[in-house]
Amino acid sequence: MAEEEKKERWLNYLALTTVILAVCATLSTFKGGAYSTKSVLSQNQAANQWAYFQSKSIKGYLYEIQKDEIELSLQNALKEKNDVLADQYRRQIALYVQKIKKYDDEKAAIMKEAKRLEGIRDEAQRHSYYLGIAVIFLQIAILLSSISALMKKKILWLCSAVTGVVGIVYFVNGLFLII
Repeated sequence: MAEEEKKERWLNYLALTTVILAVCATLSTFKGGAYSTKSVLSQNQAANQWAYFQSKSIKGYLYEIQKDEIELSLQNALKEKNDVLADQYRRQIALYVQKIKKYDDEKAAIMKEAKRLEGIRDEAQRHSYYLGIAVIFLQIAILLSSISALMKKKILWLCSAVTGVVGIVYFVNGLFLII
């Protein structure tokens, strides 16, 4: 009778560890999926920012080309001593310089935002990576625990517990990025 009670108590611990492993695996899957989604969304937003940056770069470049052309026209006006035309060119050049500066300032802000979004993406990928590994170890631990229950082999349960601890370490690291 004492041996039967010992087996029953051991099986109770086995069931409890299996439940704990299953809960951690479920949470790892859920949080890993959330971080994966966050990574994809952040990547998409960063790509949109970089496309916007390109748009501003092209517009700024067009103003630079126009400014260069007017500077050549200014030189010709100065050679011809046409002060009225030269003043018009100078005003136009000043306007283009302002627009080019405006686009450069906007590009700097857009680049900052794109890099911020890439940082969010990278951090979400790190979380997702560790949570994915946690799921693997936790699923293996659950499998070993189930086989242990079927075969009533305590050594398999101990292997399950060790594998589960590794999975839990990855799970905690996936949540908090400790390591």
